[in-house]
Parts: sequence; C-alpha cells; structure tokens
Amino acid sequence: MARRIPRGLIAAATATVASLALAGPVAAQAAGTAPAGSAPPLARIFMVNPVQSSGDQSLTDGKDGDAAVPASAYTLAALRNLDAGGTLSGKWATVRSETGAPAATADAGSYSRSDDRFEQVMAYFWVNEAQEYLQSLGFGSELPGANNRVQPVRINQWGADNSFFSDKKAEIRFGKGGVDDAEDAEVIVHEYGHAVHNAQVPGFGTSPEAGAIGEAFGDYLAVSVGAHADEAYGWPRRTDLACVGDWDSVEYSAAPHCLRRIDGNKVYADRVGEVHADGEIWSRALFDIRQALGARTADRIIVNAQFGFRPDTSFQDAALTTVATAQRMYGKDAAAAVRAAFHARQIPGV
Repeated sequence: MARRIPRGLIAAATATVASLALAGPVAAQAAGTAPAGSAPPLARIFMVNPVQSSGDQSLTDGKDGDAAVPASAYTLAALRNLDAGGTLSGKWATVRSETGAPAATADAGSYSRSDDRFEQVMAYFWVNEAQEYLQSLGFGSELPGANNRVQPVRINQWGADNSFFSDKKAEIRFGKGGVDDAEDAEVIVHEYGHAVHNAQVPGFGTSPEAGAIGEAFGDYLAVSVGAHADEAYGWPRRTDLACVGDWDSVEYSAAPHCLRRIDGNKVYADRVGEVHADGEIWSRALFDIRQALGARTADRIIVNAQFGFRPDTSFQDAALTTVATAQRMYGKDAAAAVRAAFHARQIPGV
C-alpha cells in the first residue's frame, strides 16, 4: 500500500480590489527571459509576502479582504514554462483548485487575494521559481536533477489551516484558514522542499531526525528562494531574512511575526521529538553554512548532499555526508566551514 505522510506547516495546531502598484524595472526584468515576440503572461503576485515586503507587522488577514493588504505588496511577474493550454500547467508545476474556478493565465495579472484564483497563481509562480533556482545551481545539468518534473499542486484541499506534501501522489496540498497558506511564498516553497527531498530520496523522513531534517530544509529553501527572488527582481525585504512565514503567521504569532526562524540557538541536546521544533537545530546549521560560504556555494552543497541521505538518516550521518560533499565539491576549507556549522549545533560525531 502506498504511504501518505503529512509533512506540512501545521500552523493552527502548534499555536494556542486594491489598485496595482508596479515598478517598471520589476516587470521588465520578470518578462525578460522570454524570446522577443513571445513574452509569457504576467501574473499578479506577492513579493514573497506582504509583511516581508512592507515591514508592516500590524497587517492581519481581514477575512481574505483586499483592503487588508497594501497595493504595494503586489507586483507583476512572468509565468514562465507554461504549456499552451491557457491554464496553470507547465514544465515544473500543474495547479488545480477545489474551491472555485481554475485560474486562466490570460487573467493572471488581475487576480487579488480575495479571489481564490490568486492562490493558484501564487502556487504556480513560486513552485516554478523554486525549480528554476535549483536549475540555476546546476541541478538537472552538471548535477543530478532535484525534483525536475511536473509538480502537482492542489489548493485548499482540506479547508483547514494546514499544508503538506503527500508522497501517495507526490503532490503538494495547500489549505486555508487565517491567511490562506498559498498566499505566502515561504509556505509554498517550504512544501516544495519536501517534494525535493522525496524526489532525491524516495520516502525520506521515516525517522524523527530525518523528519526534522526535512522540516529544516523546507524552511531553509523557503528563505533561500525568497532571498534570491528579492535580489533578482529588485524587490524590497523589510523583515529579518531568517524569519519564515511572516505573513502566514500573523494570526497566531506575536510581532515580529514568524512561523519559525532558522537562526535560533538550539543544539542537539535540545531535541524534544517534534519534527518542526527539532528542525530548528538543523536549519541553523544550514543558515550558518550559507553565512560562511555564500548562498550559491552553500545551496549547491546542501542540496547535492541530500542525494546521499537515507530515508531514516540521523543528524550525525546527514551532517557527515554534507561535510564529505563539501570536501568533494569545493575542498578542505569548505568542508571545514560545513563541519564547524554542525559542530556548533553539538551534533555527535561531527
């Protein structure tokens, strides 16, 4: 029997038409990847999320109301790699909704957050963006592909504030409640991180420590892809880089809002047996590797190392595999930096 393991952002369970403002350079850069005369359609999306781009910690969901979010939180960006059918289906993602009509790519530049089709567009854009980022690191060319396939996505599957990756159909499902999950790019990319892990190591996450590593990588990838998009498109970032899910968490966290952070001080002895909490140990190590080696080098090492993990890998074995990958790819200095990051988390045997 096929397994289905929810590995999502369990927000609620762990907690006790605006006018368009568009900067010309952003739209020009977003559309600039298409050949002349065949520019891809433009979509209205959030620049990662409204709290991150505005710095306004007082924003609330407002029952999905348009007036709750400033117009400046939106931008236009190209929907790349689409099929020719006029729906959100393409090379790296296909999206379907169970709460309303499917989004049409011809209208993707007009949806706002009060329309469920906005979430469909966000999901397509950010899944595609995440895979394009991995491709830019060499995965699928000089390095093995990391989930370089069409990723199925469902919107509002459960009608509840929970999202997860299911390995029954290798699909991502986004829920709703409070801030609908697919309104926050970091939630979208977090779940895509689980899909990447499962593509690299089928069934990944069968032990508590492997599960924690999966949650940590999802958080780290969310931060990394968002930061890359900010830089590539010239978008503002007015909150702390290490904060994950600033917008998704406004209904259940105190300001400054964060679902989780990847720069905490937990060490191996602080494990409590809950994968999201224990994942903060691993994600801090990944963040330190990024700080030491730079985003591109760190992410190539981090993702490439995961091909060598077991489904039930331990922190120790995964750390040693990542050190060995750094040594193989970049030499002893990189390996020493990676080792130091895991040693600082007091992971045994590193």
